[in-house]
Amino acid sequence: MAADMRLPTIQKPVSLSVSAFDRKDLVVPGDVITSDTGFMRGHGTYVDDDKLTASVAGEVQRVDKLICVRPLKTRFNGEVGDVVVGRVTEVQQKRWKVETNSRLDSILLLSSVNLPGGELRRRSAEDELTMREYLQEGDLISAEVQSVFSDGALSMHTRSLKYGKLGQGVLVQLSPSLIKRQKTHFHNLPCGASIILGNNGFVWLYPTPEQQEEEAGGFYTNLEPVGLSDREVISRLRNCLLALAAHKVLLYDTSVFYCYESSVHHRVKDILKPEVMEEIVMLTQQKLLEQEG
Repeated sequence: MAADMRLPTIQKPVSLSVSAFDRKDLVVPGDVITSDTGFMRGHGTYVDDDKLTASVAGEVQRVDKLICVRPLKTRFNGEVGDVVVGRVTEVQQKRWKVETNSRLDSILLLSSVNLPGGELRRRSAEDELTMREYLQEGDLISAEVQSVFSDGALSMHTRSLKYGKLGQGVLVQLSPSLIKRQKTHFHNLPCGASIILGNNGFVWLYPTPEQQEEEAGGFYTNLEPVGLSDREVISRLRNCLLALAAHKVLLYDTSVFYCYESSVHHRVKDILKPEVMEEIVMLTQQKLLEQEG
């Protein structure tokens, strides 16, 4: 069995702002958030001796007089408009069940998908019989949360052409709290690959398509062999995502691309070595601070 022997290396000094680590809005269980009795108690808090105290580790969020703590590590709590990446687990009557990293399986109704060819008509019994031709167990899809049921389950739709069945690529499963909310979660990165940052923590990496098949209604998947250079770019991006997630860095298009740029001097398989990972993430954080400053 081959052993990977590495010699100690000198760390490059990287200056980071102290304010990045001096966060007043981060609490652990038992921390007193406020002693002001004028605030209302929200999720993740309880009252102890007239003091509002955190019951979970996370970020304090204030909305007017309501205070709640958003846990740093939790299942996905979907909201209307969230972009999600999920895997079909079951085909039922007029609906698909989808695993989206939430507490309950999400629902994709037959009436909430585009028909192949983009037809606009009522769904018939014939469509119900051919549901497995659209999506079957194991298929990966991108979708948008349309509504939230009373029990917390999510109802999704894929009516836009940017949503639908996913083709060839790599799925990376991360914590939902690391995904930064943005106006768009579909990005074509300058390195030649594209990324879908699902709000549920599922990230999809795939080669940037040359052209979009609009007549397919979201069910077209390109099964052509992926070139070696594209596979290397996707593998590097995947390892960069894992490195950023291990150091709890927020994931969005800029942070992912800066991490990719910082890793080009290393081989793809070396990125996940602890010392290389730390160096790459520190350089990424420095670039992000320079951009903000």
